[in-house]
Amino acid sequence: MTSTRSAPTTALPRSEWLPRATEHRERAERWTAPHLARRQAGTSHPVEDFLFEYYNFSPGALARWHPGLGVGLLDAPEHAVLGAYVTTDGATHVDPARLERRLPGLRWTRQLLERTRDAEPRWSCFGLHEWAMVHGAADERRHGGQPLRLGADGTDEVVRSHTLQCTHVDAFRFFTPTAAPLNAHQIGREHQLAFEQPGCVHVSMDLYRLAFRLMPFAEATIVLDTFELALDARQVDMRASPYDVTDLGLEPIPGETSDGRAAYVREQRRLTELAEPLRARLLTEVTALLDHPVDGGGDSATA
Repeated sequence: MTSTRSAPTTALPRSEWLPRATEHRERAERWTAPHLARRQAGTSHPVEDFLFEYYNFSPGALARWHPGLGVGLLDAPEHAVLGAYVTTDGATHVDPARLERRLPGLRWTRQLLERTRDAEPRWSCFGLHEWAMVHGAADERRHGGQPLRLGADGTDEVVRSHTLQCTHVDAFRFFTPTAAPLNAHQIGREHQLAFEQPGCVHVSMDLYRLAFRLMPFAEATIVLDTFELALDARQVDMRASPYDVTDLGLEPIPGETSDGRAAYVREQRRLTELAEPLRARLLTEVTALLDHPVDGGGDSATA
């Protein structure tokens, strides 16, 4: 028998929730449909497919709408068959009992969001992380289908002639063995909370990961919003990379020139401004989940 605490606080009729779910799916399909078509054809787009290949969230999951914790859906067999859902008095809703196992991750996520929000943004990396991932290993580069604008020697020279200032753990871990010692910061996972900062293009991109990890406990629009920001950031990432991306319809940001570096900083600042309200929304969502009473007990999740 389901406890009173497990019952949703709101129940939406199908006529109300289905249009939301349909709009969400159609918005997602703008990106998922071309990706799936390319995958079937055995081709890949180094910008648009990256988010599906790098982040562990499937196209189907991106297209699925969730109402969030505490919201029930009437006449919702599509959701009733999902493992995270239960049905109480005819309303299908996310099982709040599943929230408890997420608490450690939610606490860490709140800490990461707060520290990143409060950190001083840095504008001195100039997107050279992608160059450092190629340094001394051009023949093994990840995007072999894209030529290097300056060739292997020219790319290596740019890395050697600049001070690498990468603060992002998941970018630094892909530096080649010859490039890693050239970075001003030798960072591992244990340094992430200390080094994350809002000026980093990859930090803005990673808001997408933080959003989809909240599923199905948060309303799913936040996932699409952060996905589209991540796609924007990825475009900047590749424009500033050593690769020639003109065949993808993208204008290079030449980090080897002073004008290119200034252009990159402008893009950093633009993305940071776009990321700020999304980070605030995520922090609100995470805090609400941590403040939600643990099912079956009298204490909140933060206790």
